[in-house]
Amino acid sequence: MKPFKIITIIFAFTALVVTLLTVHPASAASRNIILATTTSTQDSGLLDVLIPLFEKQTGYFVKTIAVGSGQAMKMGEKGEADVLLVHSPDAEKKFMADGFGTTRRLVMHNDFIILGPASDPAKVRGSKAAEAMKRIAQAGSLFASRGDNSGTHAKEKGLWKAAGIDPEGQKWYQQTGLGMGQTLNVAAEKKAYVLTDRATYLSLKKGLGLEIIVEGDGKLLNIYHVIELNPVRSPKANVQGGKAFADFMVAKKTQEIIGRFGVDKFGAPLFFPDAGKKPESLGL
Repeated sequence: MKPFKIITIIFAFTALVVTLLTVHPASAASRNIILATTTSTQDSGLLDVLIPLFEKQTGYFVKTIAVGSGQAMKMGEKGEADVLLVHSPDAEKKFMADGFGTTRRLVMHNDFIILGPASDPAKVRGSKAAEAMKRIAQAGSLFASRGDNSGTHAKEKGLWKAAGIDPEGQKWYQQTGLGMGQTLNVAAEKKAYVLTDRATYLSLKKGLGLEIIVEGDGKLLNIYHVIELNPVRSPKANVQGGKAFADFMVAKKTQEIIGRFGVDKFGAPLFFPDAGKKPESLGL
């Protein structure tokens, strides 16, 4: 083969590769996204329904890391995630103010509840949340805390503050450092009071032996947002993939699925869709 022809073939091949890379910029690596989210979305089974749909619709592949909201946001700050689904509003606002996120959108809500043994040793059944925490402390009744800087832990600390109680170091206050499902198992084993989101409780209720002691207080609202990361602060983040997931979570069809999730099994939805609502409508 003549040298000129060989050079021509090489140039043609190189041009083809460049064209393919230009037309199809989404390499195998960029089709993978890391979702940092809360244990409640995982333990409730919601993500088991939503993620396969997202992957089928978009061609992305999702690696889910279920941790507390605080840890999820730390991952976002370090560029170790591509998109966040979290439920710790005050921490989220700081995350956005510090420039780590570009877009934060309402996705859904449910509520927190306080569980305890049927005997209710602190006599808090039916009381307001802060009052219940105060009585639990005064009675010295065992309380199991996640103690993991999660959204649930942040809510719990807010309730202790509202009750004028500092539980740190108290014998009756036990921090597990575990996710919600595991903390519920600890509380069940030790017959302790515990704060949990309703969805995780309902999905794991069988065999726990714990009852809903306090519910319905406005202070117990549990709100989830999806956050896209700032590529300036997280240059390695898959911004396109993160946006695709965020768009999926607030899409009409996804919101309809969220609104139906849990109805067949529990007779009521585990989450209530909120995409497009004004934050003020939820008390934010």
